[in-house]
Amino acid sequence: MSAAAHAIRRQRHDAGERPFIVIWESTRACPLACLHCRAEAVPDRDPRELDTVAAKDLLGQVAAFGQPAPLFVITGGDPFQRPDLTELIAYGKEVGVRVAVSPSGTPTLTAERLRDLHAAGAVGLSLSLDGSTAELHDTFRRVPGVFRWTLDAWDAARALGMKVQINTTVARHNLHDLPDIVRIVAEHGAMLWSAFFLVPTGRGRSLGALTAGEVEDVLNFVYDVGLTVPAKTTEAHHFRRVALQRQVLAATGDHMPVLGLGPLYRELRERATELGLDAGARRVRRPPLDVNAGRGFVFVSHTGTVHPSGFLPLAAGSVRETPLTEIYRTSALFTGLRDPDRLGGRCGACEFRRVCGGSRSRAYGVTGDPYAEEPWCGYVPGSFPHQRELAALLSGGADTEGRPVRGHTVGSTSNQNGGMGSPKRRGVA
Repeated sequence: MSAAAHAIRRQRHDAGERPFIVIWESTRACPLACLHCRAEAVPDRDPRELDTVAAKDLLGQVAAFGQPAPLFVITGGDPFQRPDLTELIAYGKEVGVRVAVSPSGTPTLTAERLRDLHAAGAVGLSLSLDGSTAELHDTFRRVPGVFRWTLDAWDAARALGMKVQINTTVARHNLHDLPDIVRIVAEHGAMLWSAFFLVPTGRGRSLGALTAGEVEDVLNFVYDVGLTVPAKTTEAHHFRRVALQRQVLAATGDHMPVLGLGPLYRELRERATELGLDAGARRVRRPPLDVNAGRGFVFVSHTGTVHPSGFLPLAAGSVRETPLTEIYRTSALFTGLRDPDRLGGRCGACEFRRVCGGSRSRAYGVTGDPYAEEPWCGYVPGSFPHQRELAALLSGGADTEGRPVRGHTVGSTSNQNGGMGSPKRRGVA
């Protein structure tokens, strides 16, 4: 096994031919009014939504990528606003597509409905937890009671034997609360905890941006707690750079001065220690998966338009008119995003560009150019002091099972989310 196999996972299949994950925004109807909502969700369903027949056709298009088919995540809005939800899950199972669901934390999220999802064949559930207290979480979601509904649904799903992914929007309101959120994840149990870094689109445009230094501090904290809970990031592709840097630095000395980490990182570490998150049995760290917008990741809107990410509003076609396989494999937008030589600014000059690539969604949201440099990354290309050791890592690769891949550079064909994807208001990828 190559050394890089311990730091980064590659997709098993060519990301130019088959995505790792397909996110479908089944509806924009949702009773919540979350501060960061990408979909700018509304109370009622849109008459232009894909109906049951069109949705089944979409599942058939996903199956056409070949077996094993990409993971298909039904998100929204709130998928429970669709009366055909369990019918679609069952149909996915029939055509060989694994289906996961990302519902909103509302009164619709009952134990009975979760049993229906499980019986229909749903392989997992993705829930949002944006604060360790009802006050923090419910204020962010703008509806009282969401925190309790989410925890109850989480426990009910776990009791059914369902895999649960917990997604946390990293924003100003909870920057200092992250260790307490991780404590809840550790106590209730989850297949994966995903730290989602906000993209300025939809309602999220009104929330304040993080500094590159704050992002770096949080990414290193996420890396640390990966020994306590299975952890990943969404729309923070430079987490893969951090994973490689930390692997090199584990053998050479203290990472804090080399990476220039700040007071937020020290605070998060100290709080994690107070909570006992660094004590007891240590799990094997889950390496981040090399996936990015259009490179292993594809988003289909409620009306059928196809996007590289739910946070990148550029469309490459519609599944009503062109097969998803054709759009993903041949459209200029998708093929362009899979070419690291198209990247501009610091991303284009960075030695990590093939394994990172930055958030194309955030680049577009901030600059209007999907190939611009990542706005929330402060890394200066070539500044990492251990370039020889880094080059040794970047010369190898590993598939999603951690097996070495010969003849491939880490990140040479793919790059965003992994896991069960991100829920409605998140990417992904």
